[in-house]
Amino acid sequence: MKKRDRDIEVFSLSFLDCICCGFGAMILLFVLSKFSAPQQIEASKVDFKARIERLEEELHEIRGEAEILNRELTAKREQLSQEKKRLARLQGDISAIEGRFAAAKGDAEVQNIIEGQLARALQELTEEQKRLQRLQPRRRADGQVGGIPVDSEYIIFVIDTSNSMQRGAWALVQKKLQETLEVYPQVKGMQIMNDDGIYMFSQYEGKWIPDTAGRRRVILSNLSGWQPFSNSSPVEGIVEAISGFYAADKRISLYVFGDEFSGTAIQPVLDEVDRLNRSAGGGERRVRIHGVGFPTVIERTQQPGNTGQRFATLMRALCYRNGGTFVGLNSTRP
Repeated sequence: MKKRDRDIEVFSLSFLDCICCGFGAMILLFVLSKFSAPQQIEASKVDFKARIERLEEELHEIRGEAEILNRELTAKREQLSQEKKRLARLQGDISAIEGRFAAAKGDAEVQNIIEGQLARALQELTEEQKRLQRLQPRRRADGQVGGIPVDSEYIIFVIDTSNSMQRGAWALVQKKLQETLEVYPQVKGMQIMNDDGIYMFSQYEGKWIPDTAGRRRVILSNLSGWQPFSNSSPVEGIVEAISGFYAADKRISLYVFGDEFSGTAIQPVLDEVDRLNRSAGGGERRVRIHGVGFPTVIERTQQPGNTGQRFATLMRALCYRNGGTFVGLNSTRP
């Protein structure tokens, strides 16, 4: 029994020693393996911090460059938009120019025909003036200038202010107005309006403008830049002039300067003027109507003829019925 007990004790101590030595070795290995971990962690923290700072600096640089690029991109887009608008305007100008050239090419033959017709009409009217002069033997020689009676004491000008007149004949219009005023050295009153009945001087609407040298200079000066709306028809101006200034005790001359009649019917205009411009004793009309035709752009329409022909036809009939003279010019050069 004693021998068996001693063997058990020896075996038990050896087993415990082995176990303790194993655990001790494990703990020693664990301690040794973790001894340098804090230093490595600290070093890794420093390295990460430096990398983060570098990345932040790079991020700031990238953001700055991106902002600069965005501004440049915005400027380029604005420049591109302006260039597109400019290109669109240039394309529109090119189209307009091409259209004008095409129209001019197509209208060249028509223009030549109209100028020839106006010249023939002028020749015919000259013969008609001679016939009328023979029928009025008592008229004094100084009572006419170039076949146009100048015995009126009041004068009214109705001037077409449309684009075709402004572009093609405005310098000549100013010259003809000045020449007409010179034919009348002194009148009791004058008035000037456009073909739509718009007065040059609104303060004198419905009233006579006193005839003075200063007022004549103002009229000629204002005419150079006078551009009220016009519908390319003298009818409204003629009706306004007669209905606003007709008087049984006044002899009035009405001068119509124009190049087109945009209306479609002539007879209603003649009837309306006949109604307004009643004849005085002896059958003469109180308001003489004279006309001057300017050969500018002739527009094609769906109506027979064209606007220039209709203007010449209308004014020739009006002047004949109302004791006046129509002159068709064959050039727009002043």
